[in-house]
Amino acid sequence: MSDFEISEELKKLPHRPGVYIMRDADDTILYVGKAVNLNNRVRSYFREKIGRGPKIDRMVKLIERFEYIVTDSELEALVLENNLIKEYRPKYNTMLRDDKTYPYIRVTLGDVYPRIVLTRQMKKDKSKYFGPYTSAAAVRETIDLINKLYGLRDCNRQLPKEIGRERPCLNYHIGQCCGPCVEGKVSPEQYRERLDKAMSFLGGNYGPIIRELKTRMQEASEAMEFEEAGRIRDLLTSVQSIAQRQKIEDTGQEDKDIVAMARDEEDAVVQVFFVRGGRMVGREHYFMKNTESESDEAILTGFLKQFYAGTPYIPREIMLQLESSEKELLEEWLGSKRGGRVYLTTPRIGQKEKIVELAASNAKLVLTQDKEKIRKEEGRTIGAVRELEHILGLTGLNRMESYDISNISGFENVGSMVVYDKGKPKRSDYRKFRIRTVTGPDDYASMREVLTRRFTHGLKEREEGTTNGHFDVFPDIILMDGGRGQVNIALEVLEELGISIPVCGMVKDDRHRTRGLYFNNVELPIDSHGEAFKLLTRIQDEVHRFAIEYHRSLRTKDQTRSVLDDIPGVGPERRKALMRAFSSLEELRAAGTDELAEKAGLPRNVAEKIHDYLRKELT
Repeated sequence: MSDFEISEELKKLPHRPGVYIMRDADDTILYVGKAVNLNNRVRSYFREKIGRGPKIDRMVKLIERFEYIVTDSELEALVLENNLIKEYRPKYNTMLRDDKTYPYIRVTLGDVYPRIVLTRQMKKDKSKYFGPYTSAAAVRETIDLINKLYGLRDCNRQLPKEIGRERPCLNYHIGQCCGPCVEGKVSPEQYRERLDKAMSFLGGNYGPIIRELKTRMQEASEAMEFEEAGRIRDLLTSVQSIAQRQKIEDTGQEDKDIVAMARDEEDAVVQVFFVRGGRMVGREHYFMKNTESESDEAILTGFLKQFYAGTPYIPREIMLQLESSEKELLEEWLGSKRGGRVYLTTPRIGQKEKIVELAASNAKLVLTQDKEKIRKEEGRTIGAVRELEHILGLTGLNRMESYDISNISGFENVGSMVVYDKGKPKRSDYRKFRIRTVTGPDDYASMREVLTRRFTHGLKEREEGTTNGHFDVFPDIILMDGGRGQVNIALEVLEELGISIPVCGMVKDDRHRTRGLYFNNVELPIDSHGEAFKLLTRIQDEVHRFAIEYHRSLRTKDQTRSVLDDIPGVGPERRKALMRAFSSLEELRAAGTDELAEKAGLPRNVAEKIHDYLRKELT
């Protein structure tokens, strides 16, 4: 790097489109940008007094070298720029503060008996997708309501291959599923009629089902079937609630996104309204960082590139508060991703302008009202991590892993692994371990097995280039729920496997409260009122909870299985039915004969035999 002479390298820059990468003395990437002409663009950073702004001036002082990648077109440069920014998240690029994946409703039209499910990925398959939505809870509520309204299945049975192989589930018995798993009950054509009505509902056509439910409720009430009338009334209330969520109506029926922003001296917020089929189905806001000295148009354009590089669905029209100087390029890029023409419009009059103004007003509201809340949350998460880095003398602590062992009442040992990323739990990466080589309450030996298995799996996945168990991502630090002993176990395992990861222990006082951190053979003090201490406490509580929850589930399953194995006349299939219907042995014992027969789909004489056996076993 010392051989790199900026003045000489500037002379070599080609007059071609491409991407340039600015690096500092430590070879850290400071900034990634694209250019129509690399020679002109990169040279502009090193000219004096051109009004670049204080942020860029600070960056330029740190540049020790630059590199560039030539592309055939500006569009290719834009795509590459997006990929590199997402990969390296350079300090001086204007960045989205968070990455979000949105829930969609997927109708599996490729199945003979399709299901309606929640998904966060749109694939090029035979399914039909609705969304995106901003609330997963609302999506689940909608799916549950639709299944009840139209009697659609929510099971994962392979139909029609498995028709008639098992008894129908509880939903069929209580009238919430039309029973495609029952032989001769529902033909694919009859099921498709129900599904078509459900998809019409998802498309926003609520009128037919509202009228039908009102009629059915009236008929049930007149027949003095008040329980049924009450059930229909509850369904009607749910449908009307979902219908009323659609706050914006448009004369057109097309999909579009509305994008607007607000900013102050330090921050910027971009607000997006999602309009699908002429109705607003959700909205979301995004905080942008590194916006100092950037124009409003540059911030909005940067947002468009990053946001639509990561979202699986792109509508035909995107309405903007400000016109982008890269409009034609963005339209070409978005169109290639969508597989059809995309229009970037900037409304100036009428209803469309009012909707854009509404999005801008919402962005301003978020900026003024939520700013303190955002800062507090960042203090609890990113701020706590930075505080921990300061205590330990480390940097770059993004991913943290913590482990615990549970062996309550002499029952078999289990291990748990929890992951925190940037101070927040990353539950998709949590893992459970059933201890194989240790009997009895030996926490050290159990911990050794858990860590060995976790990192051996990781090394294997890295070697094979796979991510089957997602073990290939290693933590920046390991947090042990104990002092010297726990830390040494972890360090021994890492040394045996040839892995170098910092390991920090949490030293307890006489009341089992953390009094300090054990790191590099030294006990370090920690402020019990600081954010780092609170974060470590949350991690400790979470890893304990996860271990105990797993242990409890194993004990329940083992005890239930052992009792059911001894009941005469209960074979594998009936045992499975009982375990599906009852969550614990206590619930099973408390059930009466009728409940056993109905929930597990058993003949009454078998239910009586089970009931009598369990009652006898209690005495």
